Amino acid sequence: MNTPVLSTAHLERTDGWGQVAKALNYVYRPTSVAGIQRVLKLAHESGRSVGLRGGGISYGDASLNAENILLDLSRMTRILDWNPETGVIDVEAGVTMRDLWRYIVGDGWWPSVVPGTMFGTIGGSLAMNVHGKNHWQSGTLGDYTLEFDAVLPTGELITCDPEETPDLFYSIISGFGMFAIITRAKLQMKRIFSGRLKTTSRSADNLHELLTLMDTHKDASDYMVGWVDCFAKGDKLGRGQVDTSNALSEGADPQALQTLRLAFQDVSDTIAGIIPKSILWRAAQLVTNNFGIYWANVAKFWAGKLQHGNQNLNSYAAANFMLDYVPHWKKAYLPGGLLQHQCFLPYETSETAIRSMLALCQQRGYPSYLGVIKRHPADDNFLMAYSLDGFSLAMDFRVTKRNKNALLQLMHDLDQLVVEAGGRFYLAKDAHLRPDAYAASLGDTRMKKMLALKQQYDPQNVLQTNLSRRLLLDHLTTV
Repeated sequence: MNTPVLSTAHLERTDGWGQVAKALNYVYRPTSVAGIQRVLKLAHESGRSVGLRGGGISYGDASLNAENILLDLSRMTRILDWNPETGVIDVEAGVTMRDLWRYIVGDGWWPSVVPGTMFGTIGGSLAMNVHGKNHWQSGTLGDYTLEFDAVLPTGELITCDPEETPDLFYSIISGFGMFAIITRAKLQMKRIFSGRLKTTSRSADNLHELLTLMDTHKDASDYMVGWVDCFAKGDKLGRGQVDTSNALSEGADPQALQTLRLAFQDVSDTIAGIIPKSILWRAAQLVTNNFGIYWANVAKFWAGKLQHGNQNLNSYAAANFMLDYVPHWKKAYLPGGLLQHQCFLPYETSETAIRSMLALCQQRGYPSYLGVIKRHPADDNFLMAYSLDGFSLAMDFRVTKRNKNALLQLMHDLDQLVVEAGGRFYLAKDAHLRPDAYAASLGDTRMKKMLALKQQYDPQNVLQTNLSRRLLLDHLTTV
């Protein structure tokens, strides 16, 4: 029998969101389960692997599958059912967080967990089991998933829930597309009584003070995030700002009906009604260098100092998706793109490890242009868990032809500090991890279970990506 040849009409170049990882893939965009099953059949017949892509928001190579099939589910966008009495919604995998919140907010509901961008799909968000600024108390998106449908590599359609099919439920969610293709999900939303959050900003003069502020206020906050000036040194190392936000209680907002409307949640696409925000990245590009970012951090820190303790009312969308309202901001890092290093650290080693990482970046001459710290809960039931009772640090770095190799070495050295501190990594942000560092962070028990489930449900290793080959190739057979 002749092996089918994939049509070059489907050959496309796709990028990771950070614009560093790139690949030529055979891209298929099905609109139904039957369409997905046809692509899987084609993969088996042609001897190709299948990678998954939703919104393409993963920073690195998690949604790339070079010279193989890439299954783009962004056309599966139907809202299948919505119950405004219970807050339960049923959606296809290609529905984005933006689609979701815009559909429900007018009824007084908000997604229980949202990541930092609204443009990721539900299927992709579950595959990575995303978290938000309320992670330490509310958990991940998987914790609010009642059930989902998925297509196994064999083409079989299954329904999973935490009671009847726990192994599949807790591995497909968090499994970064290695076990099955999520096609539909039923999710629990949370009730809100206003479209506003009350946000308090507090300044911190050093890392210890910043982490202490986050610990002090976490029990009384619904959302929390810390910003770090990654250029500050000496006794100012790790200085920054902590923003805590709280939902308004029922009856507290006399304009609740207005603030729950889309017109209130949508932020203007211009500044002062004149300058389009779509060109801001061009201005930002002029200062996206060590000199410009150093002074931007100084200005932000002292502005935060002056506003210490101030309270503001922000829309849910603006508070959760701040960077989405600067269109194409990642283009400020062109032409080389950006790498992000995000790690999760146990409480007892967090401060020492973060100090060491910030200092190492400065010593190498590559201080992070954006540093964000969040608080997180203890380990969870999901197979490829990344959470630890402690803090995470996310750092963005501009990539150039001149610094790329040095930056990659810095990433590997930072990874070693994380492993030594007992930390973990978040694959939605990763573009550089080595197999040994990932295996050490995941642990033998989880790695063995992951490999056993992969062998059980995908023995031919049909589901692959550039990321999985980079991290797991030594453990898995090829198609």
